[in-house]
Amino acid sequence: MEDTPIDETHETPPTNIFIPPSIHHTSTLLGASYTHFSPIPPSLDPSTPCVLGVDEAGRGPVLGPMVYGVFYLPLTCSEPLLKQTHHFDDSKVLTPTVRSRLMEILCTPSTDLHDVCGWAVSSLSARDIGAGMLRPGGANYNLNAQAMDATADLVRGVLARGVNVRELYVDTIGQPAAYQKRLERLFPTLKITVAKKADSLYPCVSAASVCAKVTRDAALEVLYEARAKAGAGDGDRDGEEKEELPTWGSGYPSDARCVTWLKQNMHPVFGWGPECRFSWGTAKDMLELKGGVKVDWPTDEDESTSRVTDFFVANGDREKDADELGAWFGTPAGLEAF
Repeated sequence: MEDTPIDETHETPPTNIFIPPSIHHTSTLLGASYTHFSPIPPSLDPSTPCVLGVDEAGRGPVLGPMVYGVFYLPLTCSEPLLKQTHHFDDSKVLTPTVRSRLMEILCTPSTDLHDVCGWAVSSLSARDIGAGMLRPGGANYNLNAQAMDATADLVRGVLARGVNVRELYVDTIGQPAAYQKRLERLFPTLKITVAKKADSLYPCVSAASVCAKVTRDAALEVLYEARAKAGAGDGDRDGEEKEELPTWGSGYPSDARCVTWLKQNMHPVFGWGPECRFSWGTAKDMLELKGGVKVDWPTDEDESTSRVTDFFVANGDREKDADELGAWFGTPAGLEAF
C-alpha cells in the first residue's frame, strides 16, 4: 500500500465518540470480520422504489478494520432529506463531531432518518485483511477483491431482506467502467452507477460513507481502550505504575503518531495484536528490519518427489509385482483366507 496524504484532524477518531450498534465488541476484539444490518424501517413499504449507496472507510491504514457501508432510502427522499435537511457529504470533508452526530440521529428511534432509512456495514478486520493478502503460493486475496466481495455481499443482504432497490451508486475501486460491468453482471435488474468521488456526488453514497467511517472510528476506539487496559494491567502486576500508552492517531502509515505507537508496542516475535494489518509494508519492514526476530520455516527436501501412493505401500514380496492400483486398493483374498 502506498502512503497517501491525510487530514489528521478529520481522520483521527474523536474522544467520547458515539458507539453505533454496528460495533460488535467481541468480534472486534478477537480480530474477526463481521456484517451488521440495521432493522428495515417499518415505514418502508416493500413496493417503495429505493436508492442504495456504497462507500468504504479505512482502505489505507495499517491499523484497524476496513469498513464498507451501504445506505438505502426511498428514491424521492434522497436529495431533500440527506442533502438539504441533514447536509450529508463525503465523510472525509465532515468533522468527526458532525459525522458522529449524524450517525446518532440515524440510530435514534422516531427521528426522520431512522424512520425511512436503512443501512448496513461489513467490517473487514485487520487480521483477516492481512491473512488474505499473505496467502502462500500465489493465492493471495488482494484488497480490491476483498472490497468487491464485501460490496456484493452487502447489496445481496439488503435485497434478501425485501428492500425494493432500483438504483445503486458506488464509489469506485480502480477503473469505474470495469467495476460497473462486474456489478451489472451480479445485479442485472438494478440501474448501477459507479463513479469516482461518488461520495461527494450522490447523497446516498455520502450517507454510506458516514456509516462506514463512524463504525471504523468506533472500532479503533474499542481496540485502543482494550490495549490501554492491558498495558495498565501489566503495570499493576509488576508493582509499578505503567506509563500511559501514546495514542496511535488515525492509524495511517503517514501519521507519525501511528508509526511511533507501532515502534513502542512491537513484540519481537508476534508483532502486534488483531488491530494491525501485517501485510502492510510499514508493519513488515518494522518486523523484519527494526528489532523483530527472524523466523526460519524448514521445508521437507523430499516433498516434491513424494507420491500419495507412497503412504499406501504394503510390505512383503507381493508388493514387488503389484501395480499402482493394486497397491492402492489391495489384492483379492484367495480361498486360503477362508
